[in-house]
Amino acid sequence: MSRSERLLQLLQLLRNHRYPVSGADLASQLNISLRTLYRDIRSLQAQGAQIEGETGLGYVLREGFVLPPLMFTPEEIEALVLGARWVSERTDSELAGSARQALAKISAIVTPALRYRLDESPLLVGPTDSSLLCQQLVLDIRQAIEAEHKLVIRYGDRDGRQTERTIWPFAIGFFDQIRLLVAWCELRKEIRNFRLDRITNLQTTGNKYPRRRQTLLNEWYRQNNISRQ
Repeated sequence: MSRSERLLQLLQLLRNHRYPVSGADLASQLNISLRTLYRDIRSLQAQGAQIEGETGLGYVLREGFVLPPLMFTPEEIEALVLGARWVSERTDSELAGSARQALAKISAIVTPALRYRLDESPLLVGPTDSSLLCQQLVLDIRQAIEAEHKLVIRYGDRDGRQTERTIWPFAIGFFDQIRLLVAWCELRKEIRNFRLDRITNLQTTGNKYPRRRQTLLNEWYRQNNISRQ
């Protein structure tokens, strides 16, 4: 590949890692020497990329550096189209609209050949029972998560018993047939999962919960032995 292509690929690799990644790993993925990697990093830094780190400690790309439009492969275009179509059909109205807007932005920067792949992708999302998607609940819960606000819900267990709970929502899991809310439950004093189709009433409180949602999410990752890159 050309040096400009290699620099763009290096930036993309750095963007894929939230935590420092070693120079050896980056050089291996790019199939270049460490010496070439160090030179490329210095070149990107000189162009304004906020790459922090040093030899032996690893490198990380800080927020604030905007990549120029990248050339997508046909497979990447079809992956984006399929993902956007799934979001449009399976989530709430706001996310659906955002997915369509994202595709429109991508369409404006790709080549005519790739634009054709984007517009005429044969990968389709099949129909589903819309009653299982709880789309309005998803929208209400997403807004509460964003604001870190407590919710009061009335929840039925598998045997139909109803309880009222005050919860701190911090994540939503999208599965084929169900939507799962992950939240700290004040009643149980622990993180619990709640199926959205079993929530019979939901009230927003407007009250902030006392911990950051990212802290709760990280705790959930640790409890479930889920590693994060």
